[in-house]
Amino acid sequence: MSDWTASDLPSFAGRTVIVTGANSGLGLVTARELARVGAKTILAVRNLEKGETAAAQMDGDVEVRRLDLQDLTSIRAFADGFAEPGATVDVLVNNAGIMAVPYALTADGFESQIGTNHLGHFALTNLLLPKITDRVVTVSSMMHLFGYISLKDLNWKSRPYLAWPAYGQSKLANLLFTTELQRRLDAAGSPLTAVAAHPGYSATNLQGKSGNQFGTRVADVGNRLFATDADFGARQTLYAASQPLPGDSFIGPRFAMRGPTGAAQRSPLARNRAKAAALWTLSEQLTGVEFPI
Repeated sequence: MSDWTASDLPSFAGRTVIVTGANSGLGLVTARELARVGAKTILAVRNLEKGETAAAQMDGDVEVRRLDLQDLTSIRAFADGFAEPGATVDVLVNNAGIMAVPYALTADGFESQIGTNHLGHFALTNLLLPKITDRVVTVSSMMHLFGYISLKDLNWKSRPYLAWPAYGQSKLANLLFTTELQRRLDAAGSPLTAVAAHPGYSATNLQGKSGNQFGTRVADVGNRLFATDADFGARQTLYAASQPLPGDSFIGPRFAMRGPTGAAQRSPLARNRAKAAALWTLSEQLTGVEFPI
């Protein structure tokens, strides 16, 4: 553990980084800081206008490209933008996410939280993987502690939908995805690393989108009384993106929500390698995207 902050970032000159969901919150801060230290930073966003507004707040080489993680066609089109010979991405930051939203389906029929937070990033990562030179950073949450992966009903088709358990499932999926990705990279002899991070409890635009008036009020109070700012939350991601770390590391604040940045604790379910492998197989079946190495 250390008192590391974004001011300690090394130079990223000559490197290319993709940050999903970079138009606001943690993603905006992550992209802004990486651009500040010299990275060619690609803001992968659903709304180009909001992306351009965010890019205008950043110094450095910043580019905005459209990516809708709720649509596999959009994900494939984004990945195709890196198909030219010689195109590389040093670091992919899977940051975008939605939290505890009302039940909805993605363009491909996935429950929106598992579809956005896990399946969309699963497809994106595997489509880009041959172009990645350093690491994949996936943003999870301490809410993974309350998650349970239902392989029989990942998309909440046969059980009553519950917004927070669905969010917890998607964040647990992020950690299982990281574990299995690293296992596969190691088995293939790849030098790439897969790591995860969580922000603690940072006040961002994620909170208050549950569609529940009471839940919105609770989120407002929590943000005022307990939350850290987006700079603190993004610090965990930036550490994971820049520091020499073992594969399958999980980075976060020492005291869950606050404290120095370093290794974070994960739940026993998040350490289940058999479930990680099974989720990977199911994710390949659902997205039609396979591990390419």
